[in-house]
Amino acid sequence: MKQMTRRTFSATAASAMAMAPGDRIRVGVIGCGGRGVGAHIATLLKMKEADNVQVNAVCDVFDKRAQHASALTGGRAYQDYRQLLANKDVDVVVIATPDHWHAQMAIDAASAGKHIYCEKPMAHSVEEAKRLVAKIRETGVKMQVGVQGMSDDSYETAYKYVQQGALGKVVIAQIDYSRNYKDDYWLKPVDADLKPGVNFNWELFQGPAQKRPFSAERYFNWIRYFDYSGGVPAGLFVHRVTRIIKSLGLKVPEYGSAHGGKFEFTSSLGEVPDTINIMLDYPGGPTVMLISSLANDTPVAHVLRGHKATLEFTPTGFTIRPQKLFANEAREIVHKKTGGEDTELHWRNLLRAIRFNEPLKCDVMLGYYGVVACQFGILSQRQRKYMKWDAAGERIVPA
Repeated sequence: MKQMTRRTFSATAASAMAMAPGDRIRVGVIGCGGRGVGAHIATLLKMKEADNVQVNAVCDVFDKRAQHASALTGGRAYQDYRQLLANKDVDVVVIATPDHWHAQMAIDAASAGKHIYCEKPMAHSVEEAKRLVAKIRETGVKMQVGVQGMSDDSYETAYKYVQQGALGKVVIAQIDYSRNYKDDYWLKPVDADLKPGVNFNWELFQGPAQKRPFSAERYFNWIRYFDYSGGVPAGLFVHRVTRIIKSLGLKVPEYGSAHGGKFEFTSSLGEVPDTINIMLDYPGGPTVMLISSLANDTPVAHVLRGHKATLEFTPTGFTIRPQKLFANEAREIVHKKTGGEDTELHWRNLLRAIRFNEPLKCDVMLGYYGVVACQFGILSQRQRKYMKWDAAGERIVPA
């Protein structure tokens, strides 16, 4: 990213950011679906007393969801997120909406002086991600990207070993995230209570996306449509590639390609591929391989392959094993992880960043690098082209 100049913003925004360590941090939740309620609100209610945090505002374009979240938290319910951002009693916002809204909501939240927990991916395109990085730098708000696996210390620890040369030159990194569905993929039932123009705002849901006629299927199953989602890369791979980026200190790929399609669920209304595999070449190496299908969940080893040794991530941390040729030069190392892929730990890190300026586990730049990696795959598969990074324009283009 180019160097951004830091600008001033409103006194109201600055006042909202100024917090003493003992202050209660007040949260507004934007997006009260499964992730917003089942993960964020459930976690914040659990943390309320011990971490001095309170949910006092909730927002959803479907009134039923907003009212349910309000009943759980006692927070004021909104349908339009901009009204929530105008609430002076909100210090931090959670953005747990469909992907196509993430960047604009985060930009607006930063402009309002709110700290941010933004679900992954933090943007729906590289251009959106660049604008969001600029806004976070301009305002100085704290923004945690919701790749909660970064609250597992395995990846920052792996980076230290890589830097020390324990693996030798890393030439290949391989990681997967697969699932299996029987009849259709990523399919949720449509709630018969939803009534556009009565308790649901279709226009607010669409927001910056291409305008379409009302479709309850598109709302409840947004992750299956390119207007609102990048499919597997944006929904699943972002969790995995961020681990590789952190472990190896990577930034943006030089070249990339993706392969796949709707191979199993050919009659599904969903647009995104059920199977997709991405290969990314970073400058000077390594090649990063991202493997996934929604029609077969057999796991693949998560490994960093170096000239001297291989690091394999495990449920308890990682193990480094020497290559036979270097058995006398390298040694086996076992790391037992602390932390984990945990929303509560990720939230606690954000709260400590706000109160004590603790470094964020997944800041806006790490979020940006994850968006770029995933967009390489999305664009390559959709265009059926080999892609490259245009450094001058900071964009992905056909090679």
